[in-house]
Amino acid sequence: MDIIQFVEQSIGQWRSQRSAHHLAFSHFEAVQSIIDIDMLSSDNPAVVELCQAYNVDPDLIASPFQMKWAGQSDWDEDNPEVKGSTILVPVPDPVIPNRGKLLRDQGYAETIAAAGDYHFLDDGTFVLITAYDNAAAEERIWFANPNLRFRVSLIKTSAGSGVVTASFSSEIRSSLNN
Repeated sequence: MDIIQFVEQSIGQWRSQRSAHHLAFSHFEAVQSIIDIDMLSSDNPAVVELCQAYNVDPDLIASPFQMKWAGQSDWDEDNPEVKGSTILVPVPDPVIPNRGKLLRDQGYAETIAAAGDYHFLDDGTFVLITAYDNAAAEERIWFANPNLRFRVSLIKTSAGSGVVTASFSSEIRSSLNN
């Protein structure tokens, strides 16, 4: 699998069920959400702006996309709604196949712009490692079939020496987006 195939296979609306263990708080969280993943054009203003922020030539990117999510968490009873969106811009490595950078206008572990390193394992699993100011994230996503995918995420200390949060998500495609 390569980044173009991965993004194309991810397009659509997904029903997600995530369980997270927040080790620092000794808390278990359950989140159910709807995730919409849509392709963007390389000349989309948000894509161009993200490329400029990282000094990346838009001609070097592949399959930019946007993720939007909305759901319910059992973490905070007063504010159970979880929602957001992010623009993601893959920048394939020009020399090493199936590796590259993934630019995000909003990160996973911290809500700041971030650039992570991605690669694919031999079995097609997408692996993304992102260093933030105060944490590091490792995400793995793989497809059991075209309409079922799994995601494992670890949030680690910035030095990478300890795991703060571990989560597992199963995601079922409920529809293809146009």
